[in-house]
Amino acid sequence: MGEPDGYVEFVAYRGTQLFRMAYLLTGERYAAEDLAQITLGKLYSAWSKARRADNLVAYSRTVMIRSYLAARHKTRLEHVGEPHREPVAPDADISLRLTLFAALAELSREDRAVVVLRYWHDLSVEDTAVLVKASPGAVRNRSMRALSRLREHLGSDLSELTGGQQ
Repeated sequence: MGEPDGYVEFVAYRGTQLFRMAYLLTGERYAAEDLAQITLGKLYSAWSKARRADNLVAYSRTVMIRSYLAARHKTRLEHVGEPHREPVAPDADISLRLTLFAALAELSREDRAVVVLRYWHDLSVEDTAVLVKASPGAVRNRSMRALSRLREHLGSDLSELTGGQQ
């Protein structure tokens, strides 16, 4: 029995993006690999339903966010200790990326999910609310609190790392 029609192509095309999202959520390479694998496994199991979705990328993002939030009691996806530093492209601002990853690791799982969806994936408040199963007002509140905590954590470091541009 072969792979479901289109699954391998989807994984080849979107697998790296799913891993990046998992890394932003977990802050640790091995936990990100686990979360990406869990997501891909769930997609595989429900592929006949998933491939009929209007937006397969959004569907896979939903599966990942819900898996991530459901795993809060499982230590395997929990951030433990200092996060593993993901290799970055040579032209990327490494100091800024590492500082932002460290700041993200200080947020709760729910706040981190909201920040990643709103600001890395540029989703609307309403779309984020659907994914994290919260009201739009709760997403706005989490966003404000999380951004405030990020600013506290980053302090003057962010303006130094960005050359004063925030």
